[in-house]
Amino acid sequence: MKAAVRYFTKTGNTKKLADAIAQELGIEAKEITAPLEEKADVLFLCNSVYWAGVDSKVKQFISDNKSNIGKVVNVSTAALIESSYPQIKKLCEQSGVSVSDEEFHCKGSFKVMHKGKPDSGDIQAVKVFAGKIVG
Repeated sequence: MKAAVRYFTKTGNTKKLADAIAQELGIEAKEITAPLEEKADVLFLCNSVYWAGVDSKVKQFISDNKSNIGKVVNVSTAALIESSYPQIKKLCEQSGVSVSDEEFHCKGSFKVMHKGKPDSGDIQAVKVFAGKIVG
């Protein structure tokens, strides 16, 4: 199974999760500015929620790379909402991209909220999650 990791972050929280997944799988995490050069059976799409929405760059990445995405596995951080999954699922479905029912989400630090998140426990948990996804 070919896996890929792409991330979008403004604060660095989501990059921590993307790097942990990549380390677990022995691949490289890349920003969403790096297109998928070949088909990925599983794409760990690491993203964040800003002002209650997924950034337009994430939307563009999905649209531009849909032919090389087998299935998206959503990985997200946010200070206020529970997950970006509903938004990512809708965006992917609009582009004809399959989305896994399984996702990983944790709090992300923002100003005075959730200081230190994601923490070492979150990092370990996302590694375990990624390992289970790829088997």
